Amino acid sequence: MDIILNYIPSIIKKEIIRYINYNIEEIRLRVGRPISIKIENRIEIINHNVTTEEILETFEKICENSVYTYKKQICEGFITIRGGHRVGITGNCAFENGQVQNINYISSLNFRVAREKIGCADDLYKKVFNYENNTIFNTLIISSPGAGKTTMLRDLIRQISNIGLTCGLVDERGEIAAMYKGIPQKDVGLLTDVISNVSKSKGMNMLVRSMAPQVIACDEIGSKEDIMAIKYAMCSGVKGVFTAHGTNLEEIISNPELKNLFNENIIEKVIILDNKNKGKIKEIRSFKLQKSYQNVI
Repeated sequence: MDIILNYIPSIIKKEIIRYINYNIEEIRLRVGRPISIKIENRIEIINHNVTTEEILETFEKICENSVYTYKKQICEGFITIRGGHRVGITGNCAFENGQVQNINYISSLNFRVAREKIGCADDLYKKVFNYENNTIFNTLIISSPGAGKTTMLRDLIRQISNIGLTCGLVDERGEIAAMYKGIPQKDVGLLTDVISNVSKSKGMNMLVRSMAPQVIACDEIGSKEDIMAIKYAMCSGVKGVFTAHGTNLEEIISNPELKNLFNENIIEKVIILDNKNKGKIKEIRSFKLQKSYQNVI
């Protein structure tokens, strides 16, 4: 929180400090409206209407007084700051050729407090690691939003990397390693190479061609391009661990692109997280070579 508070105007900072001992998840600043703080499952409203000047002051600090340097991140709708915290940005989007070229008249800033849980993937690691071949099973982690899959993926990569397997991590939105000026703000392991602010498909292809990873990982796959890149990596002898949105395997297979991973015997393990118990495994399924899967728990 000390890092985040350094970006916030002093008047607003004094209001937020009153909640410093709580488990703050988000701080939202909206022009002409009160400050809101998300603390676990509740929202606290601070009676201070944020001014345009305060938004601009905060925005300039986030960009370190160089908006051009952060233009690509701004066009994606967020900036990753020191400590791995992400600041969501809304405002008036300027388009060119169907692409966002800039966001001006900034109307809202959302500081999302980054946290990591070292060791949260201990059980997952035991299920994913192939002790016979000293590598991992090609794995797909499934959960609905908010069930902890990104946090568990981060810790899983950390553990895989730290046992001596070179990992390539595609961090498209900066949520896993939270890169800040080329330095991971979260622990993703000693032997992990991270590429960020690039599409998953492009990033996977770049890592396979340039960094020769033994394991490749990325979050929330689902497009045709993602699947093609995964196939390319697997044909190059690389193992993979990925995540996808869903509540069960049947729902995943209903996606024609994701179904191809099973039709072509690429996925060996499916880990389904418990949506009611964050970070817990609900079910594990193993994909058999005869193109069927079965419950192994």
